Amino acid sequence: MAVMMTRRAATVAGIWLNEAVSFLVFCLLDILDSLLCLVYKVADYVFEAEWKPCYCLSAKEPITATRGKILLSHDNGVSTILTLSPLQELSGRSKIELEDISETLYTRPSLLSDLSVTELNKRFVKVSRSDSECSHHHHEKTLTKNKRKKKITKSSLTVNFTVVEMLREKIRPQNFRHDVSRWSDCDCGFCTSWASTSDKDHSLFVKTQIPKGVTAKEDVLFIHGFISSSAFWTETVFPSLSACSSAYRLFAVDLLGFGKSPKPADSLYTLREHVEMIEKSVLHKHNVKSFHIVAHSLGCILALDLAARHGGLIKSLTLLAPPYYPVPVGEKKPRQYVMKKVAPRKVWPPIALGASMAAWYEHISRTICLLICKHHRLWQFLAKLLTRNNRTVNFLIEGFMCHTHNAAWHTLHNIICGTGSKLDMYLDVVRDKLKCSVTIFHGENDELIPIECSYNVKQRIPRARVKVIEKKDHITMVVGRQDEFARELQEIWKTSSF
Repeated sequence: MAVMMTRRAATVAGIWLNEAVSFLVFCLLDILDSLLCLVYKVADYVFEAEWKPCYCLSAKEPITATRGKILLSHDNGVSTILTLSPLQELSGRSKIELEDISETLYTRPSLLSDLSVTELNKRFVKVSRSDSECSHHHHEKTLTKNKRKKKITKSSLTVNFTVVEMLREKIRPQNFRHDVSRWSDCDCGFCTSWASTSDKDHSLFVKTQIPKGVTAKEDVLFIHGFISSSAFWTETVFPSLSACSSAYRLFAVDLLGFGKSPKPADSLYTLREHVEMIEKSVLHKHNVKSFHIVAHSLGCILALDLAARHGGLIKSLTLLAPPYYPVPVGEKKPRQYVMKKVAPRKVWPPIALGASMAAWYEHISRTICLLICKHHRLWQFLAKLLTRNNRTVNFLIEGFMCHTHNAAWHTLHNIICGTGSKLDMYLDVVRDKLKCSVTIFHGENDELIPIECSYNVKQRIPRARVKVIEKKDHITMVVGRQDEFARELQEIWKTSSF
């Protein structure tokens, strides 16, 4: 009994210590990010001869009519569609839905202000009955003021100025400009190979494996996760499937902004852009009629969007560690809710610290990319020396480091955070309108995405089968057990053929 009480006390003390240290650390990071903002403003002007917009210093402003070549359409103050002119060649579209742009890009309250408004009220402040009545009266006055404000601004459309500036960049005649690298990005041949290619369409980099001596009977699309690349599949599962004489045509893509795929500096990396580039580079280019999907982490969101778009063509869905955080009914800021789940602003475990720095701090995350991604060749060289040219370590580092900050920052916010409650809709489509099998794998020791996320998907799609891989994490659920995973995939594909 005494031992249990001691352990419980130690656990509580550890939690409070983590909370206290996290509070101090992230308050300092708030200050540091503000200072780095000014540093990068000056550095961008020195190296690129122009001021570059960032999200933290950009105020919102009302826009009621056409602004330059940007037409903002609105209905009762609710933004709906932004039309670009001239016609966009990227993915063959001319519209960008403003809903695709997550407000977490430019609305990320500091820890102190966020804590003072929400957490303190919920956890630490005990309100007496009289205070409650006073608070209720104040709340009614606030609601009245808000209603008045809504009436005043009902005919206007509020859009973040940075979004407007970046969308202005997108309407240039050539979407993929060759001056793709910013001074803080890597400009090596690997990272900029797409800009020197003769492919005028600038499709995604796609690694294709066609069975030898056997006619391919089915197609499989592999989608990697956040800050990764197609090598996650081609260096693991592809060789295993080839060794067992698989009769499947396999496609593994480098997502837009990652690996060897295009990394346009003027892209907002929305869900629509990512998915349409996959359609253009794989489905249309290779004449894919029906196919299986295997997706990891962030790729699961893209897979569900593809499934919602091409329902009847999907033979099976295999999702690995899907980042699905159900948004509570009535939650007014679903994207903010998801961001706080993905990046909880805690120093422990270390993976939470890394995710929080990447999601909450635009300029700190840019500094990390400057130190790691821009100098990835040095880090790869050191890794080869230390690991004696270990093949697995090499491709993992390559996938982790070969991207731009612009791509990672916008992808994180516009897809992982930006989908918010959209995933509910995609999952409902899969549940109600698709007949394909749904299999979910999750590592037991995954500290990045909790196992609850996979069970949340199953709760939404009852026919989904969840398999927890014991003693494996976010990466080792595939890497290190690729032969076993390849056999599991083939079994799924065989039972899902139609």
